[in-house]
Amino acid sequence: MSEAVDIFSQQASNRRRSRLLVVVFIAFFAWLGFGGDYIAYEYTRYASARAYHHVFPWIGILLTLVGIAIAWWGWTTGPQRVLAAAGAREVREPATDRERVLVNVVEEMSIASGLPRPRIWIVPDGDPNAFATGHDERDANIAVTEGLLATLSRDELQAVVGHEMGHVKNHDVQLMTLLAGLVGAIALVADGMARSRFSVGGGDRRSGGRDRDRGGGGGGPLLVILLVVYVISWILAPILSRVLAAWVSRGREYLADSMSAQFTRNPMALASALEKIGAATAPTKTVQQSFAHLCIADPTGRAVNSREGTVADLLATHPPLVLRVSRLRAMGYQEQKRSGTFAAPATT
Repeated sequence: MSEAVDIFSQQASNRRRSRLLVVVFIAFFAWLGFGGDYIAYEYTRYASARAYHHVFPWIGILLTLVGIAIAWWGWTTGPQRVLAAAGAREVREPATDRERVLVNVVEEMSIASGLPRPRIWIVPDGDPNAFATGHDERDANIAVTEGLLATLSRDELQAVVGHEMGHVKNHDVQLMTLLAGLVGAIALVADGMARSRFSVGGGDRRSGGRDRDRGGGGGGPLLVILLVVYVISWILAPILSRVLAAWVSRGREYLADSMSAQFTRNPMALASALEKIGAATAPTKTVQQSFAHLCIADPTGRAVNSREGTVADLLATHPPLVLRVSRLRAMGYQEQKRSGTFAAPATT
């Protein structure tokens, strides 16, 4: 299968996953709402006639509308919120030599990738890192940290920008930016629920007890189980959303690395850049956990990102740098052999 077909397949897959992600997100809010309605209905079902009876499913309707609104808000404002959260400033007119090199490199990679030139941003952070965000290639943004500009050579910077342009070309930015917005929204809602105190009035318990004694039935164990599942859903929502972010983003880094090698014809440069990025010990403080999966390397410095296996597949946002570097170096050796510049070791 040709690489072009692979790219088109990846783009189509990302569009499908973006739609599915929105549907799952809204369905999750609908479950929280209508599940809460059912619990409230069962809890107030046998209350006295003058007590409150939860009949109309206003919680489900409200939370479903909230889910739709958050999904729309996350989609429309996602790129701006990510850049604002990172404290990024746009480079309109380069003011320093490093900024001029950055602008030139982005223009070169735009030509090599066949994409419009994205807007360029610099993040005031000493840790070397970079990320891309946006809805598609027409409104893409590429942001690099001050530490990246200070650490990398021109070729290495070009390779990193090529990697981010690969994310733009594959439509990764569409899916990953949307995911960043939804992860942040779920964390915000869950935090708000954790800080709130809700109580559901059951009315006259003695009257409810008499009704049950008369054979009216009730939620019983089923209601208890449903309530436990409901509470666990709220507790696990932020965790599961970050697991989803890791699952979505991890495999895309290898493809973006390959596309950087294609655009620059220099996979060794990206391998060297990743080694320098990995050597930095301080985390990227300006990058929040909700959009850590957007970065070229894990900005939090978590050990799980340096491992392989089931746990890493679930929790790590990036594949191990050592594996990415080894793949890029293998590409470089193949390129050198094709060009006749690779000297095989002498045999005895």
